[in-house]
Amino acid sequence: MNANQLINMVIRQVMRRLVNKGVNAGLNKLGGSAKNVRNARKASRMADRLNR
Repeated sequence: MNANQLINMVIRQVMRRLVNKGVNAGLNKLGGSAKNVRNARKASRMADRLNR
């Protein structure tokens, strides 16, 4: 294996890890925002019940 192949292999591994981290962070952000919306709706319903 020559130096060019080694460099390409390392670069590919680094890029794959960075992309996967970015995708995971984005999905977690989307999931978290959906959870916040659900929690806000739940809190609103509870407040409505308490104010009756």
